[in-house]
Amino acid sequence: MDVTPVTILTGFLGSGKTTLLNAMLADARYAQTAVVVNEWGEIPIDHALVRTASENVVTLPSGCICCRVAGELLGTLRELHFARAAGSVPPFRRVVVETTGLADPAPLLATLIEMPAVAARYSLAGVVTTVDAEHGMATLDGHDEALKQAAIADRIVLTKVDRVEPPTSRALESRLRSLNPGATILRKGREAPDAALLLETGLHRGAGLIADARGWLNAGAYRPMGDPEPARHDPRIRSFAWTREEPFVRDDLETMLETLVGLLGERILRLKGLAHVSGEAGPVAVHAVQHTLYPLARLPAWPDADRRTRLVFIGRDLEESALAPILKSFRDPPR
Repeated sequence: MDVTPVTILTGFLGSGKTTLLNAMLADARYAQTAVVVNEWGEIPIDHALVRTASENVVTLPSGCICCRVAGELLGTLRELHFARAAGSVPPFRRVVVETTGLADPAPLLATLIEMPAVAARYSLAGVVTTVDAEHGMATLDGHDEALKQAAIADRIVLTKVDRVEPPTSRALESRLRSLNPGATILRKGREAPDAALLLETGLHRGAGLIADARGWLNAGAYRPMGDPEPARHDPRIRSFAWTREEPFVRDDLETMLETLVGLLGERILRLKGLAHVSGEAGPVAVHAVQHTLYPLARLPAWPDADRRTRLVFIGRDLEESALAPILKSFRDPPR
């Protein structure tokens, strides 16, 4: 059974999510996309597979897509799956979930794999976050939700860049790169970025594969764990990369990851990695959000010549001193 990729589209209030969504859906390559929104904005969504509750698009009741309404989202995804199978809605090949502007997207990512009925049919394709070039600095200063939305993104779209002077947008882009070094930052003025750059973000479980694992991880963009940390505008958000030379025994890798998310999950916004496991021809893809660890995924081949295990941590109040004892115990296992 094919697994349907799900893209999470998030961003703070007024940052242009719906405008960007309409631009993506206008691309003929993505015509077969179902859209789930949890509140109507001022700009309507113009797409054949968007319904108002009774047709093809699903509108969740007002309120964040988070723990409080996760059950409704899961029910919606299940209903869409069965409606597609029954032919009562047009066929769709992917789903975009547009969150409310005040949503913390991390719990939503976890729901996609915590419930077996949904995890068997859908997988996370990536997170796209919109940031308003006019008001982004003030929004990041005043709202933790906006910081989290930017920190966990695979793609950040800087919107309304045609309304600000270049130094303003450059300063905001610099701050966003500090928050999330591995994310690709795109710009939207009058023209939107290519939809493929937003929807094909490299992470999916179609046929058990993750395409472009190197681009998805982008480990080289992160500061190596233990290196001096530069001055940061947002000191509570930290990101760094950890490496290990020797291959893991699979059970040891699973134990380490379960220990990390069990003890430090509240502080781990996102954990991504490629692990070298003994006996595997390619790497094993690692992905976790807060306390939730995604099933380890075997990849057929390494994306480059580097055979080390590489883990990227993005956290809030995640101190290296808390991680170090756990990681150290697995870096050089007893011989």
